[in-house]
Amino acid sequence: MAMHVNCAGMSRRDSLKLGLGGMLGAGFVDLLRGRSLASETEAAPAKAKSCILIWLDGGPTHYETFDPKPEAPAEIRGEFKPIPTNVAGIDVCESVPELARIADKYALIRSVCHEQGNHGAGNHYMMTGAPTRVPVGCGAFVSFHPSMGSFTAHERGHKNGLPAYFSMPSMTRSGGPNFLGAQYAPFEVDSDPNGANFKVRDVQLPRGLETARFSDRKELRQQVDSLKRFADKAAGDPVQALDQYYAQGYGLVSSIEAQKAFNIHSESPQLRDKYGRNSFGQRALLARRLVEAGVPFITLNEGGWDHHGDLFNAFRQRMPAFEASIATLISDLDQRGLLESTLVCVLGEFGRTPKINKDAGRDHWSSAMSILMAGAGIRGGQVIGATDRQGYAAVERVLSPEHFVSTVYRKLGFDPNKIYYTPEGRPTHMVSSGTPISELM
Repeated sequence: MAMHVNCAGMSRRDSLKLGLGGMLGAGFVDLLRGRSLASETEAAPAKAKSCILIWLDGGPTHYETFDPKPEAPAEIRGEFKPIPTNVAGIDVCESVPELARIADKYALIRSVCHEQGNHGAGNHYMMTGAPTRVPVGCGAFVSFHPSMGSFTAHERGHKNGLPAYFSMPSMTRSGGPNFLGAQYAPFEVDSDPNGANFKVRDVQLPRGLETARFSDRKELRQQVDSLKRFADKAAGDPVQALDQYYAQGYGLVSSIEAQKAFNIHSESPQLRDKYGRNSFGQRALLARRLVEAGVPFITLNEGGWDHHGDLFNAFRQRMPAFEASIATLISDLDQRGLLESTLVCVLGEFGRTPKINKDAGRDHWSSAMSILMAGAGIRGGQVIGATDRQGYAAVERVLSPEHFVSTVYRKLGFDPNKIYYTPEGRPTHMVSSGTPISELM
C-alpha cells in the first residue's frame, strides 16, 4: 500500500493515535476519557443521519478536478482538458470522468477561500470552522477547537455498540475533540479492508477468552465498582469516571451490529470490484456499511495531494481508480435509498497555485478551492460560486470555511450557533459565524 506524505514530511500514519487500543488497556481508557458541557439550544431539523467526509490531505488542485480553466495560458491551465458532465453547462476536468457522469447527484462549490496557506492551519480551519488562534507551522498537528466529527459524536452519541465517529485509516491532524474530551475522538480503523484477512481490532474477544469468561469478568468488575469505598467521591471518582469507558468497550465487543458492519467479506465480489480492489475503494465501501449501522460521522483520510511536483503524472496514475470509488459510493448510497439521509463531502485544506512551477507541480493556494457535496437533500447539478477566468481567486459568491462547516452542522440537525462551555467555564461557539450556504439548504 502506498505511503502518502505532504511537503512537511507528515504521513497519514503520523497522525495522533487515538484508536481504541486494547479494550481494557490504557489506549482505550485514554481514548474515552474526557467530559464537556454544552448550553441547551434547540436543534435544527435533521436532514442527514450520517456524514461521510472524504478528506484529501495536502490540498487537492482545483484546476485538475472541478474548476478547469481552458482559456487560461498554458502555464496556468495545465495538461488536462475539461469535459462535459451529465448536466448541461457544467464542465469538470477530464481526470474525473466517472464523477462527470453523475453530476446531477452532487453540488460543486468553487468559491470557498481563506487565508491559512499551510497544512496545519488550513486543515484546522476546514475541519473545525475556526481559524487557529496563533500562527502554526505547516506540519503542525493543531487542536484549538473540536472537529466536526467530535461535535457530531457529542451531539448524537453512539448506538448499537458502535462509536459515533470513525476515521480511516487514521485521524486527520485536526480531527480531534479538544475540550469535549477524549471519548469523542475518532475510532481509527487502521487495518486495510482490501486485505484478505481484514478484521478490526477491539471488535472481537481476545483469542482464548470465551464468552462466558468475558461475562464473568464484566460482572466481577460491576461488583467491585459497587463497593462503597469506590462510591466515595474523594477516593473513588477516578474509578467511577472509567465506568462509561469500559461500558462502551464491552458494548463494542459484544455488539452484533458492529460484527456485521465490519464483515466486508459479505459484500458481493462484483460490488467490491466496482468500489475498487484497493485500500481507498474498500474503505469507501466500509463507510457505506457503517452508515447502514447507524454511525453518524465517518472520515476517510486520504493523503498524497500535496503536489508540488510531477502533478500530472501523479494524477494519471491515481485518479482513475480514486474518483471512480467516490462515484460508486455516491451511486451506491443513492440506489439503496441512503443518499437522502447521508451527506458526502470531498475536500482538502486549500487549492493549488495558478502558475505551474518548475517541477511541474502547483504549490499551496488558499484563495480558491473546490468542494463536492452530495446527499442530505442537496440539489444536485448545481455550481455555487466561481473563481476568476484564470482561477486565481474566488470572485462570485465568496464563501468561508465557516459557511461550509455550518452547512454540515445544519444538515446533521445541529445549530452551529450553539454555545459550549469548556471545563474552565469559557463559552465557545460551535462555529464563530454560523451561517450555512443557503443554496445547499
